[in-house]
Amino acid sequence: MRRREFIALIGSAAAVWPLPARAQQTTPVIGFLDTRSNHGVGERMRAFHEGLKEAGFVEGENLTVAYRWGEHRIDRLPDLAAELVRRNVAVIVTSGGPPAALAAAAATSTIPTVFLVGEDPVRLGLVRSLARPGGNRTGVNLVLNELEGKRLGLLRELLPQATRLAVLVNPADATNSATTLREVGAVARAFGMQVQVLNASTPREIDTAFESIGRERPDALFVGASAFMNIRRIQLVQLAAAHRLPAIYGLRESTEAGGLMSYGSDILDAYRQIAAYAGRILKGAKPADLPVVQQSKFELVINLATARAQGIAIPTALLARADEVIE
Repeated sequence: MRRREFIALIGSAAAVWPLPARAQQTTPVIGFLDTRSNHGVGERMRAFHEGLKEAGFVEGENLTVAYRWGEHRIDRLPDLAAELVRRNVAVIVTSGGPPAALAAAAATSTIPTVFLVGEDPVRLGLVRSLARPGGNRTGVNLVLNELEGKRLGLLRELLPQATRLAVLVNPADATNSATTLREVGAVARAFGMQVQVLNASTPREIDTAFESIGRERPDALFVGASAFMNIRRIQLVQLAAAHRLPAIYGLRESTEAGGLMSYGSDILDAYRQIAAYAGRILKGAKPADLPVVQQSKFELVINLATARAQGIAIPTALLARADEVIE
């Protein structure tokens, strides 16, 4: 066959090659691993897809996303991470706290991974340093656990007479819980507050924790910043209201749901950031060269309607510092 005829044949074959098949060969795949279920994270996923779009990637057009949800079962995460590795995805993105990030780290040392965690990723062993991560991992640190002492300070400012504090943590997320209790315990001791630790890793255990609250009658509730507690925010807010218990949370979503007050990172901005990093990696950047982003946008949100319902007068100085007051 002559060279011209061969080139023409190849060209005509490409022209009739089914488009879906060609797209399947060229579309990159991101693996998305999350500790939680896909319920209650709609706003976050919209922010994630906005970040991807800003990076030039649209799911279903020039990108495929393989979702793996842990359904709050940490023991499932290693198998889910292994599935993504076997699929040979281009990038793994993890959210929902350290368990998902650690599962991905154990599953692969080669596939680029972008994590979203609430505490120091160096201490977690995910990266060598924030500025120079090294290896195949980088991501965003929400700095949630480092803010726990600051959050307790705000709660104390709201309730200066409070002496008995209930702290609710998820024992299934052991590293997160240990950090929360360490940070809160140190500040509580400085304030002369007594701390009652309550553990809950299921909805039923949250009910049980509030049964204990009903018996012990603490002055305030500190809800540890964790993926599980945020997902169960409606349950937590409703139980706190039923007990007329002032409570502070780690993310604004809880205050929007009727919680009294929250202080923490701008979570939607963080989801845009991990999407942006995933996009940069798809375009050729190496995780080792992308510094870990330390979240610097923090929000104090106060629900004034909830304060009125609980008979709490918010100090003027605290209201003035709030980023948003929900009427």
